[in-house]
Amino acid sequence: MRAASSTQGTISERYIGRFSDGRSAAAIDVDVRLGGDGVEILKSGAAEPSTDQVIEQRIWPYASLAAAEPLTPHAIDVLLTSSTEPGAALFVSGTGFARALPGLAPQLSARAMRWRHARPWVAGTAALVVLAGLSVALDVSPSRAIASLLPDKARAALGREALTSMTAGRRLCTGEQGRAALDRLTTRLAAGAPGTKFKVIVVDWSLMNAFAVPGEQIVLTKGILSKADSPDEIAGVLAHEMGHGIELHPESGLVRAMGLTAGAELLLGGTTGTIANIGILLAQFSYSRAAEHEADVRALGLLKASHVSTRGFAQFFDRVLGLERESDSPKDLPGKQAFDLLRTHPPTEERQKLVTSQPAYPSTPSLSTADWQALKSICDQEAPSARGGEEI
Repeated sequence: MRAASSTQGTISERYIGRFSDGRSAAAIDVDVRLGGDGVEILKSGAAEPSTDQVIEQRIWPYASLAAAEPLTPHAIDVLLTSSTEPGAALFVSGTGFARALPGLAPQLSARAMRWRHARPWVAGTAALVVLAGLSVALDVSPSRAIASLLPDKARAALGREALTSMTAGRRLCTGEQGRAALDRLTTRLAAGAPGTKFKVIVVDWSLMNAFAVPGEQIVLTKGILSKADSPDEIAGVLAHEMGHGIELHPESGLVRAMGLTAGAELLLGGTTGTIANIGILLAQFSYSRAAEHEADVRALGLLKASHVSTRGFAQFFDRVLGLERESDSPKDLPGKQAFDLLRTHPPTEERQKLVTSQPAYPSTPSLSTADWQALKSICDQEAPSARGGEEI
């Protein structure tokens, strides 16, 4: 898509793109133009810049640009980064933009990339595979870049598809008092991450488990609620899963699992085929140790911001360590195996040390005694509108 413009000294077309600054989960629609000095990025709907005034505009010099894959004469879109703004990403669809850009930024052309790497046989597809491999190993762009550009509706749809697949046949626990208690806990923790809107559900599942899916959606199981001794333990686990959501780890992992091409397709609206078996894909990838550490650090920040003690989080690790020490074969422990169902965590001792090293601060219990008992029995309460609960 493109729109006409008439600024002196620039190419006239305006193109539609999505921009992420790399510091938050939000991505915004922008107008993009090939200017005299570089790619001009303007907030969507911004007034036309004049020669003496630039309104809400940033310029990425052509020499600073890098692309997720080589730009060939058949390119229909492009994912750009710039060395002048590390972490930021710009996705622009439209053959006009993708095909005109190599003439202004020759380093992005397929020929230039082949020459630079001294591999004349490398085509655009091979370059994409290399980048995909790097993203899996390092948990970095371009998968994170694509994940950060996904519209909220696409992220929510991915999350719903994952929930449906991963909890198929499991009953959704909807006890009214327990639901209200969980909402209060979620709201309290999410206050430490303004702009987030987490949705947390509980399923009638005996496994000791909790996991995040795309779109700021989280699942707790009946098993993990029944094993916990205090609401602060659950607050720590919930804050950790919120950390994954804030860092876009579920979305990034899915992009890696599906491949960058399918991930880019989601930017353009996606298809039923694109999101088929998302739950299976989500269950197959593991977060890196760096990602788990990021989620733990986020969790500690959320707990502190909401004035919830970290002691409960540390006690949860005590529980996991106890399970590990009961056997010389941790893989045979059902509790630990269930908790590690979706990822390979850093060693529990390492995580516990991080939590216990935090300085003390004023805190109050994350839930009242009555709310905690209501939450623990949420799967045993009668739902207000559906006797016995619902299936997801």
